[in-house]
Amino acid sequence: MNNLKRNLLIITVLLAAVMELIDTTIVNVALSHMSGNLGATLEDTTWVITAYAIANVIIIPLTSFLTINLGRRNYYIGSIILFVLCSFMCGSATNIWTLVFFRFLQGLGGGALLSVSQAVIFELFPKEKQGVASAIFGVGVFIGPTIGPTMGGIITENYSWPLIFYINIPIGIMAATSCYFLLTEPTIKSKIHAVDWAGIILLAIGIGSLQTVLERGQTEDWFATGYITVLTITSVIALTAFIIWELHVEHPVVNLRVFKSKTLTVAALLTFITGIGMFTSIFLTPVIAQRLLGFTPTQTGLLLLPGAIIAILGLIVSGKLLQAGLSPLIIVAAGFGCFIYFNWNMSGMSLDTSAFTITINLIFRALGMAFLTVPLTMLAISSLAPKDIPQGASLNNMMRQLGGAFGISAINTYAARRIAAHRTDLLSNITNTNPQAVERLNSYTAYFHNKGIGVMDAKIKGMQVIDLAVVKQSTLLSYVDSYYLIGLLFAITLPLLLIVVRAPKNTAPKMILTDH
Repeated sequence: MNNLKRNLLIITVLLAAVMELIDTTIVNVALSHMSGNLGATLEDTTWVITAYAIANVIIIPLTSFLTINLGRRNYYIGSIILFVLCSFMCGSATNIWTLVFFRFLQGLGGGALLSVSQAVIFELFPKEKQGVASAIFGVGVFIGPTIGPTMGGIITENYSWPLIFYINIPIGIMAATSCYFLLTEPTIKSKIHAVDWAGIILLAIGIGSLQTVLERGQTEDWFATGYITVLTITSVIALTAFIIWELHVEHPVVNLRVFKSKTLTVAALLTFITGIGMFTSIFLTPVIAQRLLGFTPTQTGLLLLPGAIIAILGLIVSGKLLQAGLSPLIIVAAGFGCFIYFNWNMSGMSLDTSAFTITINLIFRALGMAFLTVPLTMLAISSLAPKDIPQGASLNNMMRQLGGAFGISAINTYAARRIAAHRTDLLSNITNTNPQAVERLNSYTAYFHNKGIGVMDAKIKGMQVIDLAVVKQSTLLSYVDSYYLIGLLFAITLPLLLIVVRAPKNTAPKMILTDH
């Protein structure tokens, strides 16, 4: 392959990967618009994010298997076509559950775009330039999720939310066409084994059932609802059977035996927590900015832009430090520290918090992402045998997506419960014996009465204004509690690094971003 074709292919697969990553966060700032336009609650609308994440979680560990059995070229181009078709159907959806369904299928197509793109870029660089491949793909990984909300905000405010899906169509068509002429099969092909259908089915049933329980449990009053109980039992049985089966079958679809490595196990747990922090923060912040602070979608998206730029610089710095021989443990600890600081600051916000303050806080979140992505992957594979590195890296990536999907569901449930608790606390202070409450009600009553409204109706309107204030304040307090909980989770799990403190300080650069 000559240099022109090689460079075109690098640009193509990187563009496809960035497109997939943008779609993980581009909808975050459009949730309120989707909710209103489709007549759905915010809780139901969050399925648009969750369905995509769960599809990614299911497909990522299967990508290596599908690439081997279907052929890399066929699987990759087919995934792009599926992604594009489902993007069109998402934009055309007229109700929330149609949108969620095609969003799930879009996630199945998107899973290959990230993983296979990564493998192709590595293959196109000679061994001595694998560090350059790592940097190129690493920047792409950061550009996607960080500019997603900004793009989503600008498009939603100035056009309409379906366009955030339609913009994938021309990009996808160009990527598929380019890959048709340029993409070839890998130089070293793995042996095709029998299809582990049992493992695939158990994984899909187990994760799908568990995610439905997490997402719908709060709304359906948990085990008071029959199907929640059934799905809980189903998920426990399916996931237990999946683990047992994968540990005993000769050619498992997901090789769980690599978790014998203590270092990989700890890194996977920390990656799971990182996924929680990464995705919940990018979910909570736009909701607070738009619904409580009154920011427009564009303003909300721009909150994340400075962090995106600094994150790329942070990624370069962390890469240089790793190449210089600094232990990934130190960089991971720094990343966790940034996330703890970010959540601590956000847990102290109020309805008067400025856009500048939130932007500064989000910079620490972005630095946390930059310091965790590559070092955690290196830590995960640092003690694995060469033959186990692809599976270990793939499982580690899966844990990040899984953490994000579970985190959003758990935070939704937690925030809903805290809203109820804070509302009860606030209402207990609004009584006839509280002079401040009485004075506030009288003030509102007088205001509406002066506008020509009868005394009784004016008093009712005054009570409604107070109730709206209570709802707004209790909602803010619940989100503040959520940030605090996430920060606490990072602080509690950070000492796990002590378990692997003797882990190798560095790993060959060629191992950093290998998925398959």
